[in-house]
Amino acid sequence: MAKLADYFIVVGYDPEKTGSGEGCGKIIQRFPKKDWEGTAFPQGVEMFCQPGGWRLSRERKAPTFFTVVLTDIESDRHYCSCLTFYEAEVNLQGSKTIEEDDDEDEDEEENGLIQPAQVFAPKSLILVSRLDYPEIFRGCLGLIYTVYIDSLNFPLEGLVANLFACLVPVAGGSQKLFSLGAGDRQLIQTPLNDSLPITCKSVALLFQQLGIQNVLSLFCAVLTEHKVLFHSTSYERLGEASRALEALMFPLKYSYPYIPILPSRLLEVLSSPTPFIIGVHSMFQSEIQELLDVIIADLDGGTIKIPECIHLSQLPEPLLHNTQTALSLVLHPDLEIADNAFPPPRTAPSNLKLLDKEVRAVFLRLFAQLFQGYRSCLQLIRIHSEPVIHFHKTAFLGQRGLIENDFLTKVLDGMAFAGFVSERGPPYRATDLFDELVAFDPEHVKEKEANPAILQKHMRELSEQLFKNENPNPHMAFQKVPRPSEGSHLRVHQVPFPLLDDAKVEALLQEGMAKHSYATASTRVEKKCVVPAGPPVVSIVGKMGSVFNSARRLEVVRSCISYIFDNKTLETEKTLPAALRALKGKAARQCLTEELSLHVQQNRAILDHQQFDYIIRMMNCALQDCSSSEEYTVAAALLPLTTAFYRKLVVGVNQFAYTCVQDHPIWTNQQFWEATFYSEVQGQIRSLYLTAPEDRPATITTRLRVGPAPAQWGPLDQASAAVLGQDGQRTAMDLAAEQLRAWPTLAKEKQQELVKNEESTVFSQAIHYASLMVYLLVPLDTSKNKLLRAAPAADWESGSNSIVTNSIQGSVAESFDTESGFEDSENSDVANSVVRFVARFIDKVCTESGVTQEHIKSLHSMIPGIVAMQMETLEAVHRESRRLPPIQKPKILRPALLPGEELVSEGLRVVLDPDGREEATGGLLGGPHILPAEGALFLTTYRIIFKGTPHDPLVGEQAVIRSFPVSTLTKEKKISIQNQLQQNMQEGLQLRSSTFQLIKVAFDEEVSSETVEIFRKHLQRIRYPQSIFSTFAFAAGQTAPQLSLPKQKERNTGFRTLSKTIVKGAKMAGMITMGRGSQTTLKKTERSGSRMTWNEDDDISISDDGEPLPSSTLRASEKSTMEQLVERACFRDYQRLGLGTITASSSRSKSGEQFRITAINRLYSLCRSYPGLLVVPQSVQDSSLHKVARCYRHNRLPVVCWKHPRTKAVLLRSGGFHGKSVVGLFKSQNPTSTAPASSSESSSSLEQEKYLQAILSSIPIYFKLNGSNTLSNRSLVGLSPASERRTSRMPKMAPVHLDMPFSNSFTRGVLGYRDKLFTHSHQKPASKERVQNQGVWASLRSSSRFSPHPSTANVGARLAGKDLAPPAGSDGLQAQLTKQQAAFYIFGEKSHLRGFKLDSSLNCELVPVDFADTRQVKASFKKLLRASVPSATSSDAEDSFLKALEESEWILQLHKLLQLALILVELLDSGSSVLLSLEDGWDVTTQVVSLVQLLSDPFYRTLEGFQVLLEKDWLSFGHKFSQRSNLTPSSQGSGFTPIFLQFLDCVHQVLEQHPLEFEFNQHYLKFLAYHHISNRFKNFLLDSDYERLEHGTLFEDKGDKQARRGICIWECISRMHRRSPLFFNYLYNPAEAEPVLKPSIAVPNLTTWDFYTGETLSTGPSYDWRMMAVRSESSEEADTIATSKRRIVWPCYSSVARAQPDAITKLLADMERLECELGQAPERWQATLERVRLSIQEDLKQEGNLRKQSVSISGLIPTSSLQAFQRRSMLHLPDSSLGEDSSPTSANGLNRRAATLYNQFTPKNEENRSFEGILYKRGALLKGWKPRWFVLDITKHQLRYYDTGEDTNCRGHIDLAEVETVLLATPTIGAPKHISEKAFFDLKTTKRVYNFCASDAPNAQLWMDKIQSCTSDA
Repeated sequence: MAKLADYFIVVGYDPEKTGSGEGCGKIIQRFPKKDWEGTAFPQGVEMFCQPGGWRLSRERKAPTFFTVVLTDIESDRHYCSCLTFYEAEVNLQGSKTIEEDDDEDEDEEENGLIQPAQVFAPKSLILVSRLDYPEIFRGCLGLIYTVYIDSLNFPLEGLVANLFACLVPVAGGSQKLFSLGAGDRQLIQTPLNDSLPITCKSVALLFQQLGIQNVLSLFCAVLTEHKVLFHSTSYERLGEASRALEALMFPLKYSYPYIPILPSRLLEVLSSPTPFIIGVHSMFQSEIQELLDVIIADLDGGTIKIPECIHLSQLPEPLLHNTQTALSLVLHPDLEIADNAFPPPRTAPSNLKLLDKEVRAVFLRLFAQLFQGYRSCLQLIRIHSEPVIHFHKTAFLGQRGLIENDFLTKVLDGMAFAGFVSERGPPYRATDLFDELVAFDPEHVKEKEANPAILQKHMRELSEQLFKNENPNPHMAFQKVPRPSEGSHLRVHQVPFPLLDDAKVEALLQEGMAKHSYATASTRVEKKCVVPAGPPVVSIVGKMGSVFNSARRLEVVRSCISYIFDNKTLETEKTLPAALRALKGKAARQCLTEELSLHVQQNRAILDHQQFDYIIRMMNCALQDCSSSEEYTVAAALLPLTTAFYRKLVVGVNQFAYTCVQDHPIWTNQQFWEATFYSEVQGQIRSLYLTAPEDRPATITTRLRVGPAPAQWGPLDQASAAVLGQDGQRTAMDLAAEQLRAWPTLAKEKQQELVKNEESTVFSQAIHYASLMVYLLVPLDTSKNKLLRAAPAADWESGSNSIVTNSIQGSVAESFDTESGFEDSENSDVANSVVRFVARFIDKVCTESGVTQEHIKSLHSMIPGIVAMQMETLEAVHRESRRLPPIQKPKILRPALLPGEELVSEGLRVVLDPDGREEATGGLLGGPHILPAEGALFLTTYRIIFKGTPHDPLVGEQAVIRSFPVSTLTKEKKISIQNQLQQNMQEGLQLRSSTFQLIKVAFDEEVSSETVEIFRKHLQRIRYPQSIFSTFAFAAGQTAPQLSLPKQKERNTGFRTLSKTIVKGAKMAGMITMGRGSQTTLKKTERSGSRMTWNEDDDISISDDGEPLPSSTLRASEKSTMEQLVERACFRDYQRLGLGTITASSSRSKSGEQFRITAINRLYSLCRSYPGLLVVPQSVQDSSLHKVARCYRHNRLPVVCWKHPRTKAVLLRSGGFHGKSVVGLFKSQNPTSTAPASSSESSSSLEQEKYLQAILSSIPIYFKLNGSNTLSNRSLVGLSPASERRTSRMPKMAPVHLDMPFSNSFTRGVLGYRDKLFTHSHQKPASKERVQNQGVWASLRSSSRFSPHPSTANVGARLAGKDLAPPAGSDGLQAQLTKQQAAFYIFGEKSHLRGFKLDSSLNCELVPVDFADTRQVKASFKKLLRASVPSATSSDAEDSFLKALEESEWILQLHKLLQLALILVELLDSGSSVLLSLEDGWDVTTQVVSLVQLLSDPFYRTLEGFQVLLEKDWLSFGHKFSQRSNLTPSSQGSGFTPIFLQFLDCVHQVLEQHPLEFEFNQHYLKFLAYHHISNRFKNFLLDSDYERLEHGTLFEDKGDKQARRGICIWECISRMHRRSPLFFNYLYNPAEAEPVLKPSIAVPNLTTWDFYTGETLSTGPSYDWRMMAVRSESSEEADTIATSKRRIVWPCYSSVARAQPDAITKLLADMERLECELGQAPERWQATLERVRLSIQEDLKQEGNLRKQSVSISGLIPTSSLQAFQRRSMLHLPDSSLGEDSSPTSANGLNRRAATLYNQFTPKNEENRSFEGILYKRGALLKGWKPRWFVLDITKHQLRYYDTGEDTNCRGHIDLAEVETVLLATPTIGAPKHISEKAFFDLKTTKRVYNFCASDAPNAQLWMDKIQSCTSDA
């Protein structure tokens, strides 16, 4: 029984303490005066009864009522019911302090009437109780108020005294009637079971206010310990909402601050760090908005706000979905019938109180499902005197399959669950509804889920039970409480609430108490019973998809173990890899532990070395692969086995298995040891009570030798240790329940004996576990201490999994450490850390399980001794195990090195671990397990190489090579890898390369960590060489002294220092022969006199007239530079394009050229990152270029880089504008005037305007404004692409005589070719005028008046890439542009062009462009790299390669680049010129400009042209290769930005779509992609021509015999190209008609480049070895093919491209082989191919011209109608048809040359050839001997001869009719040496004698016979 009320308090307004605006309350009276014993008076009620603060009011407000909950220090709750009403405040009437207006009338006492009160103060009546009956309290306080306000005739003192006199039963469902003695009659209904929360209708209200989704979010938030804050304008609502949220948590109890109504004074509580449920009034909304980590629910608005920083864990599926469905069924029952045609008549609205219970039933059921089977994971540690129970969290999560689910994990970690376990853990106690629910069979539950009707019925039953608990009696007795009369609170003259008489109350109170004292307090006895255990845990997710054929895998594991124990080494070797792979499955790991424990029982624990090794490997594998969920399970099962298996090293020294499995982190996990210890203890306690005390076995059982392994935590519920012993099914919990029931009846002695027995059982287990821990923690090699490494300073206690409090005497552990005498100096830290770890464990488990202090002390003193003994034992073991003969390791294979490559570090023995790519591991694709491979890691001056052999013996002996150039290393990190081959964690390295390669190795134990460090230091040194001369391109094979580089210059170095540097660099390189006046080369001095510098106007102009020049203009040094400059690709390309002559001013230009080549930058004084020769408008003076350059970033002014051969439109490139100076450019002014308007403008800016104007006037206008395309400036088109291709691809230069001491190269470069390229027809004056009107870009001034022309703006928007419709080939864009097409477009960055307005009359337009900047490219590449070469297989099946590829946005960036390029191509093709001015002008600009040229000009699609394009636009125009590719120490931090790779990928996309248009193939692009970052070649080493000149690598100096020339990639490519068609595309057949390519660029049409994913493990990257030994390899392969025609090709091992050769390559190879056999010098493959091509064309001509018109010739295949894709497939001819002729038929030269196999291509409709072969024939007098191909034709009676076998044009013939004799002859002078003398014969005809020689004597004889037989026939 409990008192109805504890205290009654009257609180009023305190006028004294009105300070800063907010008033205070004070307690006027309290009853009783003294505190009750055991119930303290609550503090702070005066704050809580006015939560919004004490404020006076201007009107009388209605009384209010709400309940406040206060929690005391014992965490008991006090319910304070507050009834507040307003009284006239006497003291303050008439004073003006209260918020009244100053101008109020002073007429209060007017007319002598008393004015009604104007100010009212609140007063509260508070009733404090520990019982929660809000409605009863409302009645009681209301009654007291009614008696006061209506002045009823009842003494208030009596009412108050009666409050305390009423006693109420706590629970049991009885009713209690009482009266306060004021004519009232009240009834208290107690609940049936007070453990269930009482909610009335608050839960239903909460759902009505917030909705299902929001309440579920709050529910999850409270369970996962987040802070929840309600706000509302009603205090009552706040209380109800808090109560509802707490009730939903049942059976968990909320143990954090719970304050349904928080007063304003305490708002700072909201920033406390603990979770809470708090309610505040909405008036404080502004204060709570700042809270960052609080979930705020607005009850009035129905919303909740979850801050971004909070990740709210959701319920696990399928529970979440089921709960939502069930809730909507309950809350919206009409949802089901909403669609019915005939809805049933409206039912009555459901009773809120019932609805409330239905909602709660849903949540109760949810908890039952969530915690289903929790009892099977309880570990019983002690039964007497108090049960101690531990919850095995990991096992529970693991078996539910929810280990990854953060919601359940957080709930189990929470305080609420800890309370749940300690309250509901004991097996014998009072039970409630939840215990019944959770014991349901899950299958039964599943059936209900399936059937909604049954489910609803079940829910209804549940909710009825909950309802009945609150309302057990259907008939409520009659209640009567008087209420105050209507409007009583508004009475004007109301007396204040009177002071009560203390003494009277006290007396009445005592009287009432006395009555009760003899009425015995009948305490209800709780009914205890055995708690139903319920079924064991099952997975919540249902059965997981079964692992592949798991039975087969178990079989593999079993057979492997039996092979090991039967000593069948060979079989073991074969099955072990498969068994180790099988151990990745859960079932297999369990099978392993079971099998091994069986062998232990059969006393087969002593193993020999080999067996020991295998067993250890399997154990390690099992431990390593298990996920965190079953880690405990597997480790606990293996624990006893590790102490059972051992091998004898020498007499008296045994090595146990635990010494070899120590490396797993699980052993240093204290929670694992606790859980395992507790389950073991539970087993022991169980056996203690199972057997009768007499025959109980000794308590300390190391149950390893005796029984089965400890409770195998398998599918059986392991935590209850269901080792079904001799007593059948009785679990430890059952026994405990029995014991607990019997406990009260036992005698005292018996009780003590039981406690003692239990305690000693736990103690003995603790001893056993302490030694087990020591075994696993003391390392075999004491130099390695795992504990110090693994757990830096983990706070073990806080992370503990235990429910019992962590009260540990921390000092105990410390004090015992120091006492022990065993401390070696060097080992002491190992020993200490182990001792500390074990001591901490012992402390915790023993304190929790109630071991006595003496026992704990003795244990502590034992530990250091055990550790010391163990270390001593292990020392001997370690020593002996080192002496064992090492396991045979494969021999280290040395890699083949490139010429000049040297080893830096000898091979370190490693295992190459598989990474995330599955091919090599035989992943899903099947195939052999090439990885892991054993071998060695080498570091050379060029590459990092791994070479080894696959570990899996079934794969065979192939070499595995993985390598990449050191310079491409992007990330190197140390990792520790679980080595699957040995038994331990090993240090490893993960090296990632930007060539899409990853080397992940684990070092062998023979490799010390020092060696690894040295290796890494070398690696860093080679990765960032000090100067470019240390790179492999220069240093290959030389030990030349290292040259120190001139220091990296700052960006803005002055010209002076620059000139010095250049001169220094040039001297260093021995390039420029310096004259006396050389210092002035760069200074901009304006000098008069005869010696003129290059900078002045009258400089040097070489015009078509070739007039002589004053020889003084160029000094020697400059001449040499000029000579070399004109040899550069830039100049050669300008010549090809006809971009003008080298001139310095417009004065001498006579040819009407629009552009000229200026040499102002020849010494890089104008712009360092530009080439020496630039193309600028003819009219611009050199002197003004410096000023123009200042307006652009890095001085990169606009220059021409390409001219359209047909429309003559030009493509210009530049850096971005410098923002400020550009503005001047677009000021609008009268377009015809060209004079600068304001002199105040800076000169640069004006120069820039003039410059752009000059460009505009130089541009030929190709179209009229009406859109008809006509050439208004029609110049003679130079060489058509077709004729160009026939001859050389570069125009030949014809030398012109000059009276000048120019060297030949200069003349050749500058002056050649004038007729073709430099002549222009004169324009008609009319057209010229028009050009000027439209094209002159007058000095534009921008003004806001002119709006941009609508159509132009539209074009601009389209071009800016706003709509992503591919412009290629779409007529829309074309139409748009021609509607009004500008002559000149400037593509710039949005930021630079913002705010410019163009005059609409100008023929120029600005287009803002969006592009990926380098940061985005870098980030995208990083993701692409990860996607292509993941470092580990992704656990998530969703994370596929394609998804990762998409996330990288790489393809999207390619799309944008191609899109921009296509727009430019369209514009140029339709005659507009374009200036591209983005970023610094060397990244995106370069990409787009090169793509535009590639798409528009077929020349750049040839091998030679592509080289020119790269040399011109990438190398000369200063793309920062070193910096972007991260090759130099200065770029070390900037990371790898693959601008060039992106360009190559774009080219690859175009090549994929237009395979006939390119002379080079994919391999060529990959070769460049690989080598532009490999440092193998010097070409890509520096950032600009200027830097290359500075280092002396720009020009090949023929005279300089210095060894430091470096290797040039173009020379190498051309050498390789001459040798074999490695880079040649056989499909090359450019369409003459359509030189412009327009690929489709939509993202779906772009393919992934196989450069990113391909790999060849047999040889390493093919881009290196093909350069080494093409010959030897092909001969090797020839041998293997000869023996067998079949080859196995593995996708990642062999080079697939070479394994399936196309027909043409095969035929060429066959011919080469045959030529060799015939002893002939092999012919170049290109010549052969060309001849075949010609012969096809000849034949087609013969077939008649009709065919020819429809057929174009593609490579060797006549195609026009064939699609490109069909062409591709035609290349693979079947092998059989090719191979049939390849073996020589006889030794007599009867071999038909291979090209004659070309029957399907070469219809030689010639005669029958009866005999043919090679004979040497001596020419006419004094000519030498030549091999010729002779054909003996019987039908025509001729002996014809050809130059070669495939030649179709006959060189001559001998008529057999004229032959007189054929005789053997003697060799004459100059005859072939190596041929025997018998092989010569003469053929005498009537005209002359022919001398022949065959390959050998029999052959000669054969020829003679054949010829004679022919003549005799004749």
